[in-house]
Amino acid sequence: MHGALALARLMLGRTSPNPAVGCVIVRGGRIVGRGATAAGGRPHAEAVALARAGAKARGATAYVSFEPCAHQGRTAPCARALVEAGLRRVVVGCVDPYPPVRGRGMAILRAAGIEVSGGVLEDECRRLNEGFITRVTRGRPFATLKLALSLDGRIAAASGDSRWISSAASRALVHRWRSEADAVMVGAGTVLADNPRLTCRIAAGRDPVRVVIDGRLRCPPRARVFVERSTAPTVLVTTSANEARARRRYHGARVEVIGYEKARDDEIDLRALMRDFGRRGWSKVLIEGGAHLAGSALGAGIVDRVAFFVAPIVIGAGTPAVEGLGLARVRDAIALEGLGARRLGGDLLLEAEIAPARRARPRRA
Repeated sequence: MHGALALARLMLGRTSPNPAVGCVIVRGGRIVGRGATAAGGRPHAEAVALARAGAKARGATAYVSFEPCAHQGRTAPCARALVEAGLRRVVVGCVDPYPPVRGRGMAILRAAGIEVSGGVLEDECRRLNEGFITRVTRGRPFATLKLALSLDGRIAAASGDSRWISSAASRALVHRWRSEADAVMVGAGTVLADNPRLTCRIAAGRDPVRVVIDGRLRCPPRARVFVERSTAPTVLVTTSANEARARRRYHGARVEVIGYEKARDDEIDLRALMRDFGRRGWSKVLIEGGAHLAGSALGAGIVDRVAFFVAPIVIGAGTPAVEGLGLARVRDAIALEGLGARRLGGDLLLEAEIAPARRARPRRA
């Protein structure tokens, strides 16, 4: 199963709207076939591994990180393919929560007399596809809020300068996260202050869709996020009132403009936006700031995990990490769970999940 997970991990960010799945087929103690879900979600991992195993699959054991599909889509159900290949045993990492599958794949295997073992490395298998699971169960992508900040909680100096708060090792990890995400999202303030490209700059990486939240159309059309050459498009999200003006303003650039009804102070309904992203088949969104978008996303209840890269520096006056939450009492704070810490270069990476029972009351942002 560790081998199946390793295969699936190589395809993170490339298989949407399908999960990233790995499959290893073993016969007589030797691997006779292996495969991962291909880019775009097809062919599935099981089909790739079976094709490589050929006749050696008969009587073998398949290790699959995600439950084999049971429904007829553009391809035949993988559970049926495993049955027809004559597998003796199938070991499954975790159940697929997608309603047309959800236990049916394993039921097909058992009905055919195949021995099925489930829940092997289940936590790791679920974590690998947390984006897909969140999308099919909650109707939106899994969102990670990433911020680089000083020890005293600043993401920029008083002048707005923020390069570089985090270490080279931290930035390399963020580029890997971009490669694994369907989209990376920033606010207009980040574009104005940093003029980022939001591309992935690691070997064999891929660019995510770049999303800019700009309710007041403050970003210049020549900002790098709009004109930088990339295989991925840029999406500008603004208010409905500004949608037509945005289309004229960014005419000629490879920019998709989306307009939403104004929620408050020309800001965007992030909950509705994330639901739309889910309908596009996006499973993971990386929110990279700045402070205002961080507060808006947390207040809207769309963040699932926070990842704070804390640098061993003190800035003093400057931009706080999160703005605009406006919580009056400590008891109303957004609670976190599963806090973990690790060193990256000179930084400390703090990661935690948003505690579902203690989410801030969702509001429009």
